[in-house]
Amino acid sequence: MTGPMTSTTRVKLSMMMFLQYFIWGAWYVTMGTYLLQTLKFSGQESGLAYSTTALAAMVSPFFVGMIADRFFATEKVLATLHLAGAGLLLWAASVPDFRTFYPVLLGYTLCYMPTLALTNSLSFHQMADPGQEFPRIRVLGTIGWIVAGLLIGWLRVEASPLQFRIAAGASLLMGVYCLFLPHTPPSRLGHAVRMRDVLGLDALELMKERSFAIFVLGSFLICIPLQFYYAFTNPFLNEIGVVNAAGKQTLGQMSELGFMLVMPFFFARLGVKNMLLVGMAAWAARYTLFAYGDNGAMVWMLYIGILLHGVCYDFFFVTGQIYTDKKASIQIRAAAQGFIAFVTLGVGMFIGSYLSGWVVDQYTIASGHDWVPIWLIPAGMSLAVLVLFALFFSYREEAKVA
Repeated sequence: MTGPMTSTTRVKLSMMMFLQYFIWGAWYVTMGTYLLQTLKFSGQESGLAYSTTALAAMVSPFFVGMIADRFFATEKVLATLHLAGAGLLLWAASVPDFRTFYPVLLGYTLCYMPTLALTNSLSFHQMADPGQEFPRIRVLGTIGWIVAGLLIGWLRVEASPLQFRIAAGASLLMGVYCLFLPHTPPSRLGHAVRMRDVLGLDALELMKERSFAIFVLGSFLICIPLQFYYAFTNPFLNEIGVVNAAGKQTLGQMSELGFMLVMPFFFARLGVKNMLLVGMAAWAARYTLFAYGDNGAMVWMLYIGILLHGVCYDFFFVTGQIYTDKKASIQIRAAAQGFIAFVTLGVGMFIGSYLSGWVVDQYTIASGHDWVPIWLIPAGMSLAVLVLFALFFSYREEAKVA
C-alpha cells in the first residue's frame, strides 16, 4: 500500500490490536493462580503450562512462513485461528486434570501465537510509513492487555476458570471481526518455500561476529530467569494477600508505555550496551524487591518491582530489536528479528518455564511457598548474565554484516 491510511482503516487496525492483546492478557497473567490454587497443579505442571506459548512461538514461524504467507488471505487466516482458539479456550476452562489441560492449552497457543505476527503483517500492508504509523496502532494492544487485567482483577476471578471464558468470548468476537478487516492477500504467493527463509537461517551469518554472538547468548540466558516473573508473580501476590493483584500488575504495562516514550532520550545518552545492561539490572532488582517485599510495611517494594517492567522490557527487548536491526543488512533484517525471537521467546522462555516450575516445587511449604529463595534464584541468574554481558559484549555503531 502506497497511499495514506484512511481514518476508517486506522480505527479497524487499532481495534484489532486491542482485541488481540485483550485475549492474551485475560488469561496469561493469572493462569498460574488458577492452576496452583484451584486445580492444585504442582509448580512444575504450572511452569509447563506456561511453556506452551514458548513452544508455539518456536512453531509459529513455520505456520506463517509456509502456509499463511503463501496460500490464504491474512484476515481469513486470523479469523479461522481465533474462532478455533475460542473453542479451545472454552474447553480449557472445563478441564480439571493436567494430562488433558496441557494438550488443550498447547493446541490453543498453537492457534494464538501465529496471530501475533499476522496482525503485524496485516497492519504493515495497509501502511505507507510503518515506522510512523505502526506504534500509534500497536499501543492499543498494550491498552487491551491493561483493560483485560483490570477487568479480571475487578471481577476477582484470578483463581477461576471464568478468565478463560472471558478470553474465549473475546476470541470469538475477534474471529468474526477479522472477516471485516481490510483484504490482505498472501504476501509470498507463488514463491518457492525455502527452509532457510522460514527458520531465518540467513541471520546465522551475523553469528560470525563475536559481539552479536554474545548478544544472542546473553538474550537467550536472560530469558530463562524472565519466565519466573510471567508464570509466578500473580500466584505470589495472591498468596501473600495482595488484593486485586491482576489489576495492580497492569501498572507494569502502564510503565512500559511511559518508558517507551522516553526511550529515545535514554538511548541517545546511554547507547546500546548500557541500555541492555540497565535492562538486565532491572530484572535482578525486580526479583530482589519481590524477595524482600511483603503485603505490609514493605509493600512499596512490590509496587516498585512491578513498575520496573517498563525498564525491564523496553530497555532490554526493544533495545535488542533496535540493535539487531542496526547490525543486519536490509536483506536479512526480517530473518534476524525472527531468529532472535525464536532464541528468546521460544527456546529461552521454554527452558525458563520448566526451571521456574521446578524451583517453585522445591520451596513448597505447608502454608504455600517460601518465596524469598524462589525470587532470589532468578535475581542471581540475572545478575550473573549481566556480569558476563558487561565483560564480553562490545558494540561498534558502524559495524554491519552484509
